[in-house]
Amino acid sequence: MTPVFPGIRIDAAELRLVRLPLLTPFVISTGTMTEKLFPLLVLRGEGLEGYAEGVMDPLPDYLEETLPGSLAFLRQAVLPQLVGRRFDSPAALAALLDPWRGHRMAKAMVEMALWDLWAKALNLPLSAALGGVRDAVEVGVSLGIADIPTTLDRVRVAVEAGYRRVKLKIKRGHDTALLAAVRAEFPDTKLTVDANTDYRLGGLPLLKSMDAFGLDYIEQPLAYDDIHDHARLQAQMLTAICLDESIRSATDARRALVADAARVVNIKVGRVGGFGQARAIHDLCAAFDVPVWCGGMLESGIGRAQNIHLASLPNFTKPGDTSSASRYFRRDIVEQPLEAEAGLMAVPRHGPGLGVTLDRAYLAQVSDAPEVFAA
Repeated sequence: MTPVFPGIRIDAAELRLVRLPLLTPFVISTGTMTEKLFPLLVLRGEGLEGYAEGVMDPLPDYLEETLPGSLAFLRQAVLPQLVGRRFDSPAALAALLDPWRGHRMAKAMVEMALWDLWAKALNLPLSAALGGVRDAVEVGVSLGIADIPTTLDRVRVAVEAGYRRVKLKIKRGHDTALLAAVRAEFPDTKLTVDANTDYRLGGLPLLKSMDAFGLDYIEQPLAYDDIHDHARLQAQMLTAICLDESIRSATDARRALVADAARVVNIKVGRVGGFGQARAIHDLCAAFDVPVWCGGMLESGIGRAQNIHLASLPNFTKPGDTSSASRYFRRDIVEQPLEAEAGLMAVPRHGPGLGVTLDRAYLAQVSDAPEVFAA
């Protein structure tokens, strides 16, 4: 008789705040980042550890969720109830998490750490547990806002390194002249732009002029919570619209796809609440024959590994943002270098689960003392 998997009991949780300086300031339409500040969660059970990285900002910049609010939610509402409980699978977390409104990024941390722990208990790579089909994933680069000469230099470096796509951050007043210069020098490069919600439908003539630059897609040009106006915009453009901030759940994805508001979808596992919801969006987009790709949030090695495993699923057919960690950090908090070669990032396989291990000595240097929650 095949033994029944007894599930995983969470014996303890460890929460800490990590601060990693960026090698170069990263500029987008909504502001400038000089460091990556993020929470790191470790779940312990069955003699194993599961890791997850949060992607919420200190202030409500990308979305409404903030770091202080998420930490309070985890400390007060989730982690004290989590420890001491046994879960048959990551899906069983729904009974604990679903009654709470919002806080998708905080919920994602808990769910992703349990996925890592669960895959390790099954002695499987996380990609296999999720249903991945690739040993390596195509990756591109995301280039922050800079002057045209600097941007051309950065594009050249990316193209020479073999990245499969170059994404340019744009904003009003920093768009068509930049695109004209990049296209003139790199006519065959797969090129996309990301507006981070800076435009409005009243700027339709300018947005339509971007059709001339052969872009693979324009990412989130309009408001962060909009689907309706994106559908109106898509109806008047040749270039595909890609939605990011507007897609928080499979329900949002269904509404956008039915309305033809998105012909490409960026899936960020933290934004949508975890791997379960990310897979649901992936499957829904596949049913609509809409490709997806994995967006990045300047993650450290833990979040980067999460993204790589997710991007091994079959409908991730466009290059993601998971470029080499050395582009952002002098030193990472994982022991294994996550570096792309010729535009491909290998799925980490240094053991089951995420396939990476924490550099505990360096982590202690760049993080606060951990808060421990025990049964």
